[in-house]
Amino acid sequence: MDDGEAVRTRPVQAIAAVLASTVLVVLDASIVNLALPTLAQTLEVTPAKSVTIVTAYQLALVMALLPCAALGESLGFRKVFTAGVALFTLASVLCALAPSLPWLVAARFVQGVGGAAVMALGVALLRQVVPPTSLGAAIGWNATAVALAAAAGPSLGALILSGPGWPWLFAVNLPVGAAALLAGRALPRVDGTGRRLDLVSALLNATVFASLVAGADLLPHRPLLSLVLLSGAGLALVVLVRRETPKAAPLIPIDLLRGHAFKVSAIASVCCFSGQAAALLALPFRLQHDFGQTILMTGLYMTPWPLAVAMAAQVAGRLSDRVSSAWLCALGGGVMALGLAGAALCPATAGPSALAPFIVLCGLGFGLFQTPNNRNLFMAAPPHRSAAAGGAQGTARLTGQIAGAVLMTLILATLSLETAAVLGLVLAAALSLTAGMISLLRANSAGITDVSSRLEEPR
Repeated sequence: MDDGEAVRTRPVQAIAAVLASTVLVVLDASIVNLALPTLAQTLEVTPAKSVTIVTAYQLALVMALLPCAALGESLGFRKVFTAGVALFTLASVLCALAPSLPWLVAARFVQGVGGAAVMALGVALLRQVVPPTSLGAAIGWNATAVALAAAAGPSLGALILSGPGWPWLFAVNLPVGAAALLAGRALPRVDGTGRRLDLVSALLNATVFASLVAGADLLPHRPLLSLVLLSGAGLALVVLVRRETPKAAPLIPIDLLRGHAFKVSAIASVCCFSGQAAALLALPFRLQHDFGQTILMTGLYMTPWPLAVAMAAQVAGRLSDRVSSAWLCALGGGVMALGLAGAALCPATAGPSALAPFIVLCGLGFGLFQTPNNRNLFMAAPPHRSAAAGGAQGTARLTGQIAGAVLMTLILATLSLETAAVLGLVLAAALSLTAGMISLLRANSAGITDVSSRLEEPR
């Protein structure tokens, strides 16, 4: 099925299924982050051990993204996507019933595997539902749903914790998951290639990302062990690339990365998400230590970021279907960099309200960048490799977030809080500007509506 064969029956319901599933995954992650102190107290573990509730989920997500994409191409996008939603929902029940930390960590890992299928295949399914001329708008809807879910998560989590209790942080997923599965009946039924998943490559992929995440986490505290893990990740990556390179549809999308537009979009995405991750770690320190804000007020001052992303994503999505995505991305990266630089240089004597316009600029710039960049990445891939493009996009996002978090952790470990927060924002601004400038490398080809549609799908 190519991009021109968009589903004619119940397209709204099909789009709703993808958006609801995406909200399910994003909302759960943002809610649980807020609840860690409560979970640590209830399960009688240290705060440091409670962090494994988050890291288990993130680890499963990054390890499973590319294998889930490969399974989607093999078995069909709809089949693997709905299996991911079902697995995520079932794991939510296990989370809600967890009597101990090991149980909850294991259930969260299963949730991450289900979430990986949703994140890898969501836009690939949207590409089957809408025509190419509307893909940017559809990606904009998806980005808006993600931003609104991220913004609502902390408030909803606080409401649940103050009322029915922590198990309902996970039980709330059940009606959303059920609704997504019901709406998923409208998703297009397209047969997969039947190609078998290479289990050795999947294991190597898991080794790469598990070692990378663990090594990055240990870098500030145990640098020698971190170096061993990071070296292991590099070695496993070399073996994986050599194993996959000869294949027509490799697990790591080497075939897609040979394309100029796809490669540029992926690199720009890593840079932008690195800047975002560093900024979202630095801004709370700036607000609390430089501007003297409480945790509650810090959260309120941070809220305009995802709300601005939601607004900008809608505009950028529609514009990216009509104008050069390269210049839109360059504009977005520049606006985000301007906002971050302003947040870094804003004097504490001006008060926290002076930061608000810069935080809004950050969100607007991020929304302007991500939607057209993601559209370009997907349109640079043949339709039958949409799942691989989704896996690559998710991997670029998580790789960037890990890199930004590691950079910010190193800065916090070596400098005073005041200096670290400002330097972190300056670094984030530089990364955002770099993402925008890299996007201009594809300016000459950005006007092509869908270069991939001319590539014949293998029989």
